[in-house]
Amino acid sequence: MLVGLSANSFAELIVNSGSGAVSQAKLNWSTDEAKQLLSQDRNSAEVSPRGSVSATTTLRSNTPRVIDASFANRGGPSVAAGSALVMDAHTGEVLYSKNSNASRPIASITKLMTAVVTADARLNMSEQITLQQSDFDGPKRASSTLKPGDQMNRAEVLLVALMKSENPAAAALARTYPGGKPAFVAAMNAKARQLGMSSTHYYESTGLDARNVSSARDLGILVAEASRYGVIRQFSSTPHYDFDLGYRVLKSNNTNALVRNGGWNINLSKTGFINEAGRCVVMHATINSRPTVVVLLGEPTTQSRNSDATNLLSWVNQLPKQI
Repeated sequence: MLVGLSANSFAELIVNSGSGAVSQAKLNWSTDEAKQLLSQDRNSAEVSPRGSVSATTTLRSNTPRVIDASFANRGGPSVAAGSALVMDAHTGEVLYSKNSNASRPIASITKLMTAVVTADARLNMSEQITLQQSDFDGPKRASSTLKPGDQMNRAEVLLVALMKSENPAAAALARTYPGGKPAFVAAMNAKARQLGMSSTHYYESTGLDARNVSSARDLGILVAEASRYGVIRQFSSTPHYDFDLGYRVLKSNNTNALVRNGGWNINLSKTGFINEAGRCVVMHATINSRPTVVVLLGEPTTQSRNSDATNLLSWVNQLPKQI
């Protein structure tokens, strides 16, 4: 939990300890307290109950076990997704798998790596970013409530990219990175290689390019890694936020209905959609005291994506603590 900022020049940032949601305070970070949230609080997040091994390290050591095993032997529900993975985030054990090694377009799931690279750079989150026309240009036209000339600080740009999946925001994060977009994309691919995401490649930061590809297995690794960043957990699991741009207010909702409805303890979430990818979602949730990663790629509809995600979470809730 990030305590409120005491200085009058900085608005209070209050994190709801139950949902991880961000309050309606202006996200203006430049104090040591605010930097705490960007410190990837890795010493306290996702630690193995058997000792001190992080979830990501455990997963990478178990990579040969992340195989496309039949989910039928575990009695898991059938899903409409082209690829799926459910994994115990503590042990790296795969609980459910369907075509999990297949590389496929991932749409806005890309923005999860965009957030990781942004957080790793430790940039000034209070820096004002003005959206440019180039942030709206890309391989596909996508609807947006943002406009060229809109100005937010970097924290708000990251929040709207994760929560509302705004493509111009993700493009602006890459454009304002040291070295610009080429350096940002290079950092995305370098991070993927570092994590052992062997089926993954990024061409840009939004997910609109269908050449951004990954596998359910690789995204399980990425979700486990991203869940170690407090800022990503909290921003991606914020159900609603109104962005005050000074001359207009953008009332924004999380793109994941399961986050908006609040029925599950979801710590991290990202959805995605382009025609080539279908409907996609990745989540890190705590289910029956078990930290769980869920990946669904290539769902035919938003309804089936939500239904399959709910069924998988319900199934995990019925599993014994140790399998």
